[in-house]
Amino acid sequence: MNSHRRSSNLLAAPGARSLLVSSIIARLPLAMFSLAILVHAREVSGSFAVAGLASSAYALFGAVAAPVLGRVIDRTGQTRVLLVGSAASAGILVGLGILGRGASPVLIIGLAAAAGLTTPPLPACVRTLLPAIVSDPSQLPRLFALESTVLELTFVIGPPLVLSLGAIWSPGAALVISGLVLLAGTIAFALQPPSRRWRPAQIPDQPRRRPSSLTSPAIRALIVISFGMDIVFGATEVGVTATAQHLADAAAAAPVLALWGLGSLIGGVVATRLAGSAHSGRRVVVLLAALAVTHGALMFCTGSLMAAGAVILLAGTTIAPTAAIVYAMVDSTAPAGTGTEAFSWLAAAGATGAAIGAAVAGILVQDVGPVAAFALAGAAGAVTAAVALCRTHALGAPAPATAIAVPA
Repeated sequence: MNSHRRSSNLLAAPGARSLLVSSIIARLPLAMFSLAILVHAREVSGSFAVAGLASSAYALFGAVAAPVLGRVIDRTGQTRVLLVGSAASAGILVGLGILGRGASPVLIIGLAAAAGLTTPPLPACVRTLLPAIVSDPSQLPRLFALESTVLELTFVIGPPLVLSLGAIWSPGAALVISGLVLLAGTIAFALQPPSRRWRPAQIPDQPRRRPSSLTSPAIRALIVISFGMDIVFGATEVGVTATAQHLADAAAAAPVLALWGLGSLIGGVVATRLAGSAHSGRRVVVLLAALAVTHGALMFCTGSLMAAGAVILLAGTTIAPTAAIVYAMVDSTAPAGTGTEAFSWLAAAGATGAAIGAAVAGILVQDVGPVAAFALAGAAGAVTAAVALCRTHALGAPAPATAIAVPA
């Protein structure tokens, strides 16, 4: 009852609920695209190598484009970038989805890269708007925790949905549907009053050329932290899949990964109830250390899917709380007028880290076995926690200037 009341209070601002719901619908396809592209590219090319390159091209080109698009949004507002980007990306994904067998590998990879380049930075736009829908700034960490928790639903639902659509129709149809959902969801989000009325921050006595978010030592540290966290996640996903393949079948990885998402949901619910106004560097270090230890512990569970499921459920509880505190720290430490760009840098770093983590883990699994993938996850988490510990002072530094995002 208390949890429900707290959530209701957080979403009491006019338009807050519809904003969050539309943002989840718009971001659901983002949890589907990499797998959808991978499966469809394998289907039409007959090559896992081409499929892997296409999926990686989507992720890496999206990572390159996100900070650039975020900076454009910080200058011009959200609506135009969201609508144009979603239309372009959806059109490209539909084109990729209707390719038939024997399509050129260059064309497949090129379209995947173009889709990544044009995908709008929805997560950054959502998180930029969150401070505007709470009347009490002390409630912001709880709102970030709630948003992180709800977002986990897309990662629980998205991958199985792609595989189900592919089985019912075809992998190409799954990709086409995903692209159309991105377009419809983004339009719905962009037309929400908080997004439509949001305007770039007004900075008194600020030169015409706005500073980059990278001028903030805290943001640079948070980018490294996001990169390291997603190496953990990419390596863990590969390790779980390899463990399932070794013990039973690759499909057996699905329920184990679902427990991972469930754990994050549980952790997010707890974080939503307990989060306070303080989000110190020391707290993020503790959370990162817990994330490293629990994910690294999976190396002792490669002989039993039941043991792996129990440990990964525990490991998942560290994800949403850590993400929530990182997002809250971005909001409080980004230079004025650079919030969208800052959140986009974190998303780009995360996508790159996940791609690298998965790639390195794949090599280690091939040569050593699943235990090496989980060892990589634990080591990456430990290094990330060490970086956070070394940058504790910078992480606690406030934003260097104040600015106001004004309605139209």
